[in-house]
Amino acid sequence: MAELLKKLQEEMKKAMKSGEKDRLSTIRMLISEIKKVQIDKKKDLTDEEIIQLLQRYAKQRKEAIQQYKKANREDLVEKEEKELKVVEEFLPEQLSEEKIENIVQETIEEIGASSLKDMGKVMKVVMEKVKGRADGSIVSKIVKQKLS
Repeated sequence: MAELLKKLQEEMKKAMKSGEKDRLSTIRMLISEIKKVQIDKKKDLTDEEIIQLLQRYAKQRKEAIQQYKKANREDLVEKEEKELKVVEEFLPEQLSEEKIENIVQETIEEIGASSLKDMGKVMKVVMEKVKGRADGSIVSKIVKQKLS
């Protein structure tokens, strides 16, 4: 069993004992998502695969927050933000934009990229380097800036 799944299950027990209903329901949802994917794939997920799943879930929460803000639904924004905060506890620490910029610059120099035509090559290498520690949209924005 993946370490991250064990950690989620331990945190679920703690949330049950402490009566943290919001936290408990979010963790249960995450475990349920993981188990659903494991059943579909007919195999246990690795920590890396679980992190990807959690990142997708976090991204969905962020998009929902944006939609609810546009619709002036502060009650739902608050609920989504609480869920997002819980999900982020289980994700690797995110890199700062400054660190991402440094990685992008190193990669551009490594592969000799010179224009936006090389963006795909640069993105592929950078995303391997920052795996799970940076949002793809931020990386994409920085790569565009550097290659423009």
